Amino acid sequence: MQLFITKRKNCNKIMFDHRVLKHAKVSIITSLIIFSALVFLISVDNTIIQHDHDYSLHDPSSSKGIPQVLEESHTEIKLEAGVVRSTTTLTLSHIALKSLQEENQHREVEIINNDDDDDDGGNTLIAPVNVTESERISWFRRKIQEFKILKSDKLARQFHGRVLGFFGSNNNGCEGQFFMTWISPASSFGSRELLSVQSVFKVHPRACLVILSRSLDSVRGYRILKPFLDLGFKVQAITPDLPFLFKGTPAESWFNQLRKGKKDPGGIPLFQNLSNLIRLSVLYKYGGVYLDTDFILLQPLTGLRNCIGAQSMDFGQKHWTRLNNAVLVFDMNHPLLLRFIKEFALTFDGNKWGHNGPYLVSRVVQKLGKKPGFNFTILPPMAFYPVDWNKIDGLFRKPKTRSESKWVEAKLVQLSGETYGVHLWNKQSGRLVIEEGSILGKLVSHRCVICKSL
Repeated sequence: MQLFITKRKNCNKIMFDHRVLKHAKVSIITSLIIFSALVFLISVDNTIIQHDHDYSLHDPSSSKGIPQVLEESHTEIKLEAGVVRSTTTLTLSHIALKSLQEENQHREVEIINNDDDDDDGGNTLIAPVNVTESERISWFRRKIQEFKILKSDKLARQFHGRVLGFFGSNNNGCEGQFFMTWISPASSFGSRELLSVQSVFKVHPRACLVILSRSLDSVRGYRILKPFLDLGFKVQAITPDLPFLFKGTPAESWFNQLRKGKKDPGGIPLFQNLSNLIRLSVLYKYGGVYLDTDFILLQPLTGLRNCIGAQSMDFGQKHWTRLNNAVLVFDMNHPLLLRFIKEFALTFDGNKWGHNGPYLVSRVVQKLGKKPGFNFTILPPMAFYPVDWNKIDGLFRKPKTRSESKWVEAKLVQLSGETYGVHLWNKQSGRLVIEEGSILGKLVSHRCVICKSL
């Protein structure tokens, strides 16, 4: 608003028009009112923001322990003189998921979301190629602070309590404890991974599934998993605390050296190798079922206990030739898991694909032979790996001839009788599309819980 004052060129005498002066007084008062209103609104906003920063999402006095999440609502406040001010108000709403903690932690995971949920820097944290071991270690030391998964911050340190709370909050009504890991950005948790989650709840509707993931333990991750929660399924993403998981195991010393930059992480992304160790450790601490996020469950695992699957087999000798760790079913504190963890720490090699995963479990079991005291079962390839990685594309293609159609039907019958699930080998099949009429298309169409997403 402008205040108009008329001046004459003669500076020794200023003339004010009577009507202009009266209008000016009113204008001054209006301006003061508007200015006071703006100051008040700014003050209130700052108070609200400060209050929200101090507000706990798990304040038992206000919510009786029911988890809550922040929601934004936008309001436009119209002031005089055509001024419009837009404000954002944060409100608390009850949710079913307990993965969101206090407001400070909520802001931490929102930062991940704002950075495209990139848990540990994406491709920037892949070691450079064609370098010596000492050069790679030097690179790792420079970048080590960016590896968020190695840290034990406030959110991560709540891991154990949150896991126990999640399983306990369901009053032991869990039809099995299931675990998955996800150390990639939440934005890359796509339809293939969601299909794996769906298969768990289709086969085990009362299962309790924990996804060990910092990136999914966020607002964006909650939105990804919300369709399952809305249907009453029990799933929760929880930021893992690796120092806690490895404590008291042979991996503890190895991990401490790694965090100090005294270990060669190798040329293969460290996250892939850590995933191999995390699955072993979480089963050792809690027991249950571990599944890769590219595994489609077809039949209940209720009758299985302390099992690992063979990926390949010499049928002439009736002996397995390679095991795999994409599916593990073990009791808590099982001695074989401890052997796996020890082998990881002693023989870690970050430059050989599979060395710390499938080849590791194969080495350990081979060394054990028939040594007593371990009590576990090796299931044939048809149980978890009915199709090997180099033939997986056949499951995605629709039949084009009558003979191919008959083969599809015969394969479906075979899978329905002898197979607990199918490993999709995402490294090889990640870009393949499930064609209508294909084996996989028929399998998933009958085993989806949110079928419209397929």
